[in-house]
Amino acid sequence: MSKGLTIGLGVIAAAALFLLWNSVFTVPQWKQALVLQFGKPVQVIIEPGLHFKLPIIQDVALFDRRVLEFDAPKEEIIASDQKRLVVDAFTRYRIVNPLKFFQTVNNETVVRTRLAAIINASIRQALGNVPLQNIISGERAALMQQIRDIVNGEADDFGIDIIDVRLKRADLPEENSEAVFRRMQTEREREAKELRAEGAEEAQKVRAIADRKRVILIAEAKKTSQITRGLGDSEAVRIFADAFGQDIEFFAFYRSMEAYREALGSEDTTMVLSPDSEFFTYFGSITQGLKDSIAAQ
Repeated sequence: MSKGLTIGLGVIAAAALFLLWNSVFTVPQWKQALVLQFGKPVQVIIEPGLHFKLPIIQDVALFDRRVLEFDAPKEEIIASDQKRLVVDAFTRYRIVNPLKFFQTVNNETVVRTRLAAIINASIRQALGNVPLQNIISGERAALMQQIRDIVNGEADDFGIDIIDVRLKRADLPEENSEAVFRRMQTEREREAKELRAEGAEEAQKVRAIADRKRVILIAEAKKTSQITRGLGDSEAVRIFADAFGQDIEFFAFYRSMEAYREALGSEDTTMVLSPDSEFFTYFGSITQGLKDSIAAQ
């Protein structure tokens, strides 16, 4: 075999492999395909697997079959009661007609832009006819269903099916939120002051009751102590009286000794009294006894 023939066969084989490679394509399980010929759609392929196309003149565009999500930009709306509200919504959708999708929006970037405008208009239409209270109350689910139906009606022209539209957040504008916060703060401070005043009043009542009980307890204790002291003094007087009756002279002597001890117990005590004072009665007796004893000796 000549060298030229070998080269020619190699070129033919390479061209055949190239054509074969460009005529076969695979559609994954989560995709759907649109066969384009010179940029125009000629076939829709939904079934996954291995498929064929004309090489070079035909191309394949793949579109997702899974549920896709889109976060719409935050929008400020005005409810029917003229209350302003910042709404943050998201939607889930699926491409159900790849041919219509390709013909109208061509790709996901364009459809997201179109969806953002549709969702914004639908939210304004649905929420603009109800007061703020309805938006944040139990009617919110019905409003979401209404918004979904509106969006789905318009999105059907793009070959997509809107599965759900939800509001992630529905907040007051920042300046309104600050005003509400200040109002709530003022209300909480007022309630705190009322609670503190009520607490101080209750504390005063408890303190007054405790003080009254303390005064009563002290008075009763003093009364009991005075009665006890009176009984003790009475018993002491009785005992002294009995002792005095048994030996009057000794009792007088004993009491005089106690008086001497109390009066003369300190070293710096100085007393100026008449020698014949009754206070020194027993001193006089002691002195006379000493004199008589000395005279006898």
